[in-house]
Amino acid sequence: MAALPAAEPRAALPGAADVDVAIVGAGYTGLWTAYYLARADPSLRIAVLEAQTAGFGASGRNGGWCSALFPKSVAALERSYGRERALALNAAMESTVDEVGRVAAEEGIDCDFAKGGTVVLARSRVQLDRARHEVAAAAAFGIRLDLLSAEEARSRVGASGVLGGTYTPHCAAIQPAKLVRGLAAACERRGVHIYERTPVTAITKGRAETPHGTVRAPIVVRATEGFTPGLPGLRRAIAPVYSLMIATEPLPRSFWDEAGLARRETFSDHRHLIIYGQRTADDRLAFGGRGAPYHYGSAIDPSFDLVPRVFEELRRALGEMFPPLSPVPVAHSWGGPLGIARDWMASVGLDPATGLAWAGGYVGDGVGAANLAGRTLADLIRKAGTELVALPWVGHRSPRWEPEPLRWLGVNTSLRVMTGADAAESRTGRPSRRAALMHRMLGA
Repeated sequence: MAALPAAEPRAALPGAADVDVAIVGAGYTGLWTAYYLARADPSLRIAVLEAQTAGFGASGRNGGWCSALFPKSVAALERSYGRERALALNAAMESTVDEVGRVAAEEGIDCDFAKGGTVVLARSRVQLDRARHEVAAAAAFGIRLDLLSAEEARSRVGASGVLGGTYTPHCAAIQPAKLVRGLAAACERRGVHIYERTPVTAITKGRAETPHGTVRAPIVVRATEGFTPGLPGLRRAIAPVYSLMIATEPLPRSFWDEAGLARRETFSDHRHLIIYGQRTADDRLAFGGRGAPYHYGSAIDPSFDLVPRVFEELRRALGEMFPPLSPVPVAHSWGGPLGIARDWMASVGLDPATGLAWAGGYVGDGVGAANLAGRTLADLIRKAGTELVALPWVGHRSPRWEPEPLRWLGVNTSLRVMTGADAAESRTGRPSRRAALMHRMLGA
């Protein structure tokens, strides 16, 4: 996953404007919303306002998993919304993977889309027990999740110490920057105006304020995800947590003969502190994970993208999973913020009284979810009574995060608990009670 050359920035907003729909944020959520709106009604005047360039945030620098993952489990959704609605959301997420591939093909977006599914490895007895539990839980809802034997798992992902794993077909590997750039171009071909270097300083009913002028619109969509706390009144709406990544240079065939990933399966394992990887279209291994600290006051700064300690830990973990990579240097390293709602529940909605719409809180699984959000927002804005607008995340409002210093203490404590849980399980061979308690507290 080599870095793409910097794109020539689009023009900034030339001055005050009146449009039908103003969208704040040119990441996946904002661009998919604009795309489906313009496709459904070419007469709409749509303006997308972006502080940097399209895809500058998580949309352009993520792990490249277009998955059916949703922050809340189906079991948790069932407890709140009932079995039928929980399964409807899961089915919508599964079909979203194919929808992204369909649009990419239709619009000629070469984003290295490869639907190889996801393998989550079990590399200890504790992890294998977790894998079995997850397969049983999925089966109780009629959801496909395959339990892999050690041999089956190693044939897909030739990592060290593999005892088994799980497999779902509902994930595609992509090159995220290619997807977001291609999507932006597809929007423009359909008449959408994208204004870059146009930061929005406030969102109110019918207005998006920028240094270049006010954009007035009956519908204003907030599609700012991890950058949401920078808007007035939204400091506690989302906690921005950083995820960091590394990538190798292209690796030789001899490595892939052992490592597998022949269908470009995305992969992880059943540890508590999340890791994720993929084989890129140009045969690099891209690998990322959590572990970077949350910064006081929901602060976001470019310097937070680069944490040497976390990069070194990712390098160590990658070498431990794939020993032949231990001496291989890292070619690229990067990071960025993702958005977490207080109740771990992604949401999408439109307030008819104010015309203010929103989507986000994807907890790092936004490549697929943002497409579903964009389609749903387009239906809500057009007042189309589709199945999408009845899904349980529509209209959900998460509680605000605690004020500081409680927010800083809570988020960073959870990171330390998960890191310590993995170490404890390796040492004792028993499941971590602290991690189990943390999962219950999060309600995931």
